[in-house]
Amino acid sequence: MSIPAADFGLLGGSSTLSIELPEEMNYDFVEVLENGLVFPTPYGESPEFKYLSLLGEDGIKRSVLSCRMHGWRSGVNRADASRQVFYVFKEAGVKRILAEGGVGAINHLLKPRDIVVPYDYIDVSMRKDVSLSDRYLLVMRDALCSEMRQAVVEVLQGIWQSGRVFDRGVYVNTDGRHFESPAEINTFKMSGADVVGQSLCPEVYLAREIEACYAGLYLVVNYAEGIVSPWQHEELEDIFYGESRAVAAVMLQVLRNLPVKQECGCPELRKDTLLSKVY
Repeated sequence: MSIPAADFGLLGGSSTLSIELPEEMNYDFVEVLENGLVFPTPYGESPEFKYLSLLGEDGIKRSVLSCRMHGWRSGVNRADASRQVFYVFKEAGVKRILAEGGVGAINHLLKPRDIVVPYDYIDVSMRKDVSLSDRYLLVMRDALCSEMRQAVVEVLQGIWQSGRVFDRGVYVNTDGRHFESPAEINTFKMSGADVVGQSLCPEVYLAREIEACYAGLYLVVNYAEGIVSPWQHEELEDIFYGESRAVAAVMLQVLRNLPVKQECGCPELRKDTLLSKVY
């Protein structure tokens, strides 16, 4: 099966896992052209993708490839899942990638149902050497696209009513699948992290490798261990099921607002490797 051309990539996370996106939104501006698409990749078969047609606010149709939960699924390690997803994005010509997920609050001023749009990250995972090739030097300055972040924040400020919106924040990426210990969270807090999650890396590296812009919006679903109060499973469940449609509405509106053409400097931050003669 050939991979169709797409302008945008949409990575659904835990905050939209409980619904079928976009079908359950019943919007007239987005249409599912194909569903259940699985593609061969050098890293194994891809997760299932949906191929969408989305009418932008400018009257121009955008093509979108989307998948659930960042491509994570049983029997496939997360590094290979990420490679599969971004190989598909590369072959499709995707140049803008929007992601979402649930995070734990490290900054004690954050509350559940707040949304953070991070501008930087700290990677403490063991999945750093995840790439599609060894041809490039990736400059991780401005790793999260400023143009996309601005578009996300503008939509959130207009329609998000469940909590506050923070347009800056540092996301610390851990391996999971477990939650972190209080001592780990305290270390991250001293390092300047505001939220903790498990999906931003290696996605941010792979996006840079394929010269795509990348940004995300992250719903605070609990306090991290040792912060404010112990998290409650019932509240976590209530947020995941209660806020999914609102998060989905934000994601789709951001894609409607984004111009297809990249006006930022993200592609210039991928350089040819200086080690080609060594290897």
